[in-house]
Amino acid sequence: MARIATFDDWLALLADWQNDIGLNRELIDRYMPGYQFEAKYGELPTEEIYFGDFQGQRRWDKLMEVPDQRMRDALMNMIVYQGDTEFASNEQQRFLVNNSPSEYDLASLVRIMVEETRHGYQMCHLLIKHFGNDGKIEAQKLLERRAYGKKNRLLNAFNDDVTHWLDFFAYTNFMDRDGKFQLTMLSHSGFAPLAQSMGPMLREESYHMGTGISGLRRIAQAGVIPVELQQKYYNKWISGSLDLFGTDHSGSAQWAYTWGIKGRVDEDKAGEKADKEHLNERARGQFYDEIGKTVERVNAVNASETKLYLPDIRFNRKIGQFAGQYWAVDGRSLTQPEWETYLPTVLPTAEDEKAVQELTKDSSWIASKGKD
Repeated sequence: MARIATFDDWLALLADWQNDIGLNRELIDRYMPGYQFEAKYGELPTEEIYFGDFQGQRRWDKLMEVPDQRMRDALMNMIVYQGDTEFASNEQQRFLVNNSPSEYDLASLVRIMVEETRHGYQMCHLLIKHFGNDGKIEAQKLLERRAYGKKNRLLNAFNDDVTHWLDFFAYTNFMDRDGKFQLTMLSHSGFAPLAQSMGPMLREESYHMGTGISGLRRIAQAGVIPVELQQKYYNKWISGSLDLFGTDHSGSAQWAYTWGIKGRVDEDKAGEKADKEHLNERARGQFYDEIGKTVERVNAVNASETKLYLPDIRFNRKIGQFAGQYWAVDGRSLTQPEWETYLPTVLPTAEDEKAVQELTKDSSWIASKGKD
């Protein structure tokens, strides 16, 4: 395929991608009439960089103001990875437009898919505007990869299909909440265009998380899907989202902090000096505490005596110090043979997928909006 030369060339690829995943203009106009994709840049609380080696200096408005090529490469890599997750999430959720539990839920899904697409659009706007030919190539590749078929999205958690609405609500509560953490850390960036992109994206992301927690509460309230089955999808997406914080003792996270291009989630109010060797671990722990509160919110309306729970932070990890280790959801250490027998009891199986599809054939499986 010929490489793009202008942003208009990229927009033509975006239209093809939208049609490919089912997010066509007709569907958008039905629920978001008049919506037009655009890049949005918000105001910054300060023009100064407030962490890292360049603390006190003015934020960089242009790429060539960034002092070092390694820093510029790291910035582009961050933008590429962020954009890849935005487009991937739409691809993962493409089936759901055909089986929504209500008109309200379909409208919510379309809004989420449109806003996630806009987030990808925003990242590609940065790439094409600021990163020259390399940025154009990466922006094009973002629309050529697929979470299905090729399954070549950059992070493994974004190559799994979201095939039903229990899956979707767990995804938007946990995975989109990780997205909030990542966007917040980037909002502190010394590269002003990236930092300015985050405010509008975070405002939109809040709706996605709200849809997730509301949906999980409505499912728990209805009491049709057994809690044990609900829990398996919590375990799936919680363990996947924990991996998205990256490796422990991450050298790339240390350099990003030192260079002032990605801060801690609470960088503007943290106070204490950063422990640069454990930046990913700190963010992961904060995330784990926050999602625990969302599980408590679901249990507050849970119709069953059996309660949902937060699996152990070591469970089913593919990245970090616990990767490849065998830890149960309750924190027990298992042998490999024990793990292989145990895993189907706590993560969704093909039989579980069939059970969910059967249980969700009529509208009784989820409480109507307004009762959560």
